[in-house]
Order: sequence, then structure tokens, then C-alpha cells
Amino acid sequence: MRHTLRFGRPFLAAAAAPAAAGLAAHSSSSSRCDGWGVGSGKKGCPTATPVTVRSPVPPDIEVSQQVPLTPVKEVFTKAFGLKEGDVFSFGPYKGKLSLGVYDRFKDKPNGHYVVVCGINPTPLGEGKSTTTVGLSQALGAHLGQKVLTCIRQPSMGPTFGIKGGAAGGGYSQVVPMEDFNLHMTGDIHAITAAHNLFAAAIDTRYYHENSSSADGIFKRLCPADKAGNRSFEPSMYARLEKLGLAHKKHDPNLLTPEEIQRFCVLDIDPDTITWRRVTDCNDKYLRNVEIGRSPSEFSKRLDKQLSRESSFAITVSSEIMAILALATDLKDLRARLGRMICCFSKKGEPLTADDFGITGALTVLMMDALQPNTFQTVEGTPALVHAGPFANIAHGNSSIIADKIGLKLVGKDGFVLTEAGFGADMGGEKFFNIKCHYSGLKPDCAVIVCSIRALKLHSCEAPKVVAGQALSKEYTQENVELVEKGCANLVAHIEGVRKRGVKVVVAINRFATDTPAEHEVVKRVAEAHGASAAVVAEHFAKGGAGAVDLGRAVMAACSEGSDFKPLYDPAAEPIKAKILKIVQDVYGGADVRYSEKAEAVIERYEKDPAISSLPICMSKNQYSLTDDPKRLGAPKGFTITVRDIYVSAGAGFLVASLGEITFIPGLPIKPAYYKIDLDFSTDPPRVTGLS
Repeated sequence: MRHTLRFGRPFLAAAAAPAAAGLAAHSSSSSRCDGWGVGSGKKGCPTATPVTVRSPVPPDIEVSQQVPLTPVKEVFTKAFGLKEGDVFSFGPYKGKLSLGVYDRFKDKPNGHYVVVCGINPTPLGEGKSTTTVGLSQALGAHLGQKVLTCIRQPSMGPTFGIKGGAAGGGYSQVVPMEDFNLHMTGDIHAITAAHNLFAAAIDTRYYHENSSSADGIFKRLCPADKAGNRSFEPSMYARLEKLGLAHKKHDPNLLTPEEIQRFCVLDIDPDTITWRRVTDCNDKYLRNVEIGRSPSEFSKRLDKQLSRESSFAITVSSEIMAILALATDLKDLRARLGRMICCFSKKGEPLTADDFGITGALTVLMMDALQPNTFQTVEGTPALVHAGPFANIAHGNSSIIADKIGLKLVGKDGFVLTEAGFGADMGGEKFFNIKCHYSGLKPDCAVIVCSIRALKLHSCEAPKVVAGQALSKEYTQENVELVEKGCANLVAHIEGVRKRGVKVVVAINRFATDTPAEHEVVKRVAEAHGASAAVVAEHFAKGGAGAVDLGRAVMAACSEGSDFKPLYDPAAEPIKAKILKIVQDVYGGADVRYSEKAEAVIERYEKDPAISSLPICMSKNQYSLTDDPKRLGAPKGFTITVRDIYVSAGAGFLVASLGEITFIPGLPIKPAYYKIDLDFSTDPPRVTGLS
């Protein structure tokens, strides 16, 4: 069998290649993990690749680099009968899927739709991505099912910070993990470029409006030709329509002086500019900056420096990222980008990308990013990686486009697994009430991932879990009592999802220090409170073979059918009623109080049906069901405080802020970048230390 290397990685030259011998070469304990006795992997996934697992599990990057990979174009063409031109390769192992695929398959029935979320996590996470990938491998490589995994694209900020990458882990990863965690196909860079172009446009327009007259701006926006004729750019039509001047769009000379003033002068109030610049890097020194200090930003007309305080955010927190995840096609993407509100005029009128005439340029920057990225898992099952909005700021789900394409590709008996960020109270709730609202899709099953570690923390009797520090003995020794008390948090999540008419399967993500007695408690409690099944999964250590029971439980739950119903009708209920329903039905709280600022904003928003009819996106911490991250377990009867509320008009939701959220993380004393390097002893050099 011939292998070629790219960054030290074996290349699978034929679809039915044997497992890479390198996986077992340095192992004191290894076992074959092909699962052919369980079910025909080839029936479900033609490119399923058996692997040999090692114990202890090697670092994630070693697993990724030593697994033989199939060219990603082959993975998708063989799995779904696609044409060669449907997948655009960015090298052999990553690519993009043409949006035309959906049009060809749109009349086919959808497959089963499974969302994977969790309980309120520890700072170390619950392993949702790992579980999503492990379940995919179980279904596709071991149980003979057609399957497609849809997960979010990670930011490079945390990859070089303390968290590391987000490709999964162990023998349940999306690979190549270097490509997954670093740059991918450039979607995040496209968002950075589009977002910062808009930021530059805002400040540039503010400068020129304070340095030139309306007539001077008009002559530059619509310059006259030699015959004195002027014309509007098509990008200006939206502004004209907003002002009721669309009937004059074919001849700027028809505008009166008053209309020229209204068209050209946005009259930006600099104190209302909320559009920060972004970067895909953790850098706390950018949380508060002053811009406009150069002599070139001095206005002679006003005789003052046009400087202002601002800040940076991490790229994945951009509204453009949320738009990428919620757009249903290219026209919808353009419309959403045009609706983005960046600031207000001095009269209090919202100003959008359409007002700045920049919507078309933003769409051009983003159009390639709208195509989902194609990858594969360790065992050769297909994965679409697309969009990565934060779950505590935005809605925390991968793209609608990837899910809709996937459901058509797998067919009526297949499975699409889509991951929602953090717990069922965060990404899960927003999946049901925001993502499904815009997609029109209905989930068949929800997998709630939990760990014994997190359940012990939610007992409220175990020490804190701190990233980078050793776990206390309470977490490494058997303690059934702590687990049972902590199950209250799991029950809250199960009941919240069951209220939506969706079947629940609990995945107990097994760690080496867990005991059977602790697992039995979780199974008993979960099933007693409505879970269809609670299953121990060992996919990190065993790959898909370790999640076969989980796969069977998901198949059984999906076969029972779903009676999905959203929590509220966004257009039919007032803003406060929608927020209260989330607090009471999902969090288990009793009431909501509002700051004076939030009260005033809601009163203004209720007067505009286009805003008041939007779904709610709760911006809160991920660690607690309450707005206090230290209040663990499953509190009841508490009151949530809404400090602020603002509209993400392009994304299409109202953000209710329940606490302080950091928009750009910082770096720890020892960031992950200390470990990342190239090994020049291989040809070509191999990436090391990435996790």
C-alpha cells in the first residue's frame, strides 16, 4: 500500500486501505476498532476506515497525523453520489461544498435530525464535539447508517490560548486537526475583512460628514460626467428607498437641496457606534482603545480631533458570523448584511449597512464563506464544518445551510448530527427557538452530554474545577452521593428539552476515573425523568466502537417520531413575555427584573413590529441556569436581571444581556502557543503541540 505524506500525515491512496500501522507501533496496548461485526460500515459510509486504538490514548495531534485519510472529495462523492465538481478542494483533505447541491437534492426527503448539546459545563467542557464525532463514527462506520456531522468552526484565539482546539479529541476527531483549527478555508478571515471594512466605512463617513458640506459629499458620491449627468450606484438604492426617494434613483439631479442633505448626511452620533473592529486572536489589551488620534483625523471645519474610545472583539463574536450561520441562501445573506445596525443618527434613527452603501461589497467578501467546509472524521465519516457563533453572545450553532444540505444528502433513513454550544439552556434553547425558527426544520432527537466530573460539581458540595489545575480528590475518587445530587442539573436540562416534544438520549462521556456505580446513578435518574435512554460512551478512547450503544439509542429514539414545538411564537408575543418564558420554562426561574436602560429600550422596540417580532437570544454565562455563574445545580424560584437589550437586526434576534460578557478573551500566563512548533525531522515538517 502506497502512502504519501503531507505535513507528516499518511495519505490513504485507496478507499479500503488497512489501518495505519503507526497507530500501534509505539503502543504497549492496542486493539483493532473496526466494528465490522457490529454492522456494515461500508453500507453506511463507503470510505469508513478501521483504526487501531492505543492505550493510553496519544495526544490528539498524533492521532490526527497517524490516521490514514481519504481525499475529502472522495469521501463526499462516494458517500452521497455527488459529482466531482460539487466539492472544491483546498488541498486533498479539506474543501467546500457547492450550494448547488441543495437545489439538486431539494425534492428528496429529509433524514433524521439530531442536535447534540450538554448540561451546564465545567470550565474544562463536557466533550460535546468529541461525542458528536464519536456518535457519527458509530452510526456510519459501525452501524451501517448514512450520517453527516455538522459542527462549528473554531476561533484561533482559544486555540493559542488556554482552551486549545475544538476538533473533538482522542479517536473521535474531525481531521486533519491542523487544518480544522488553523485557518481552515478562510471563512473567519473573510468575516474579519468584511466586519473591519464596515468599521472603516463608519468612521470614514463620520470624518467626511464633519469635514465637508452635504453638497461636497453629494458631488463625490455622484460625480458629474462631462455632460453634467450624474448617477447613483446601485448600492445607494436602499438608502434612497428608505428616504422615500426611490422614484428619483435614475437621476440624482432631481434631488432638491433638502433631499441631498437627507441622502448624504447620515448625521452619525459617535457615542452610539457599537460596531467594534475584530481580530481572530485573544488579546485583552484591545478591550479598550482610542482611535482617530492621527493628524489626518483632525477636522478643520470643527477645529477638533475626531477621536473616540472604542474596543475590539474576537471575530467569531461578529454579527456577520451569526448571519453566516442563519442565512439560507446568497440573497438572504445579502439582505441580512444590509439590515445590520452599526450606530444611530443624532435624531435616534438606526443606521444600517444599507445606509452606508456597503452591503454589496460585504456580500462579495462573504459569498465563498457561505459554502460549507468539507472534512472527515478519524474513521472516515463525512463532516461539514460551517460557521461558529458564540453561544453566550449569539445563538451558538453551526449553519442552517450545512444542516439543510446534510438532511437531503443522507436521505430519509440517514442521520444529521448538529452540535449546539454549551448546555441545553444555551445553544440548545437557541437551536429550538432561533435556528429552527429560521430554518423551518424539526429535530427528531436531542443528545445531552454530561460527565461525572460536571455532575459532582453541580452537587454544590465539591471544590471548584479550575482550568490548568489538578482536580480535587472528589473528582478522581468514587462518590455516588455527589453524583446523585448533581443530577438535578441534568434533570433540568432533560425536562427543558422534553417540553419541546423532543426525545432525549443522555450520553455519559466516560472518563478514566469514573466508576460503574456512578454511571448507574446517572442512568437511573435520567431515565426516571423522561430520557429515552442514558448510555455510557467511550468514544474518546475507542472511537466509534465506544459509542455503538449510544448510536443504537439515538436510532431507537428517532424511530419513535418527534412532536417538536417551539417555546414561543416570536411574532405573536411581547418581548417581555418571550424572555419570561425562557426563564421559567428553560432555566427554572420565577421572574425577571429589568434595569432602567433595558425598560426604556424595550418600550422603544415594542413600537416597531419589525424588531418586537424577533426571537430572543439570551446573553448569559454558560456555567449556571441562572445569571450568576457561581450558582450551580438546579436552583428554583430565582429572579433573572436583564441589564440591557439590543437588536442584531441582520442576524434576526434581540439580545437580552444578563451579565458582563467579555467580547475578546485574554491569554493566560502559559498560553498553548508555547507547545506549538514544527518538527523538522520529518519531510515535510510536521506540526507539533497543537491540541
